[in-house]
Amino acid sequence: MRVKICGITSYEDAMNAINSGADALGFVFYEHSPRYISPIKAKEIIKQLPPFVEKVALFVNVNADTINSISQNVGATLAQLHFDADATLYEALQIPYIKVIRAKELKDILQFSDEYRLIDAYCEAYGGAGKRLNIEWFNDIDCSKIILAGGLNPDNVASVKKYGFYGVDVSSGVEFSHGKKDILKVTEFIKNAKL
Repeated sequence: MRVKICGITSYEDAMNAINSGADALGFVFYEHSPRYISPIKAKEIIKQLPPFVEKVALFVNVNADTINSISQNVGATLAQLHFDADATLYEALQIPYIKVIRAKELKDILQFSDEYRLIDAYCEAYGGAGKRLNIEWFNDIDCSKIILAGGLNPDNVASVKKYGFYGVDVSSGVEFSHGKKDILKVTEFIKNAKL
């Protein structure tokens, strides 16, 4: 399983995650998030990162121009969209993107089944709430294009491997405070997801 460590706010946390085996890092450009990072700071971090690591820019309720501008400016390689948008927005994007499904019930996880997508538990706030999905929803479903998020931590991530998810995404489950990663938890999470 591929692993994304989301809510990166420092170069040290970024490199710790990469050195522990992370495939992708997430940078939150949503100002109401406790893990928000300014484009200026994100650019400083991203320009120092080694190659072959996906740099994911997370957006909530913004237009295509904002997504394109920030993503290009900071050096992001993928946009993660935590909101419903119409086709015109997707068509206007100049960067690869992934849709996020905030699932309330089983039928929600069946949306966009022909696309790679991230599935998180629905909550009023956007992202990083640490709320767990009903994992039984994924029984008998092709999970090969699903990145699972929500409520994951080093102690439970190994239990989801049997579903065959493309990847997992974690934020609060590897932190000691909002936006500050615990290197021991990060290392253990990645090890348990990949071994």
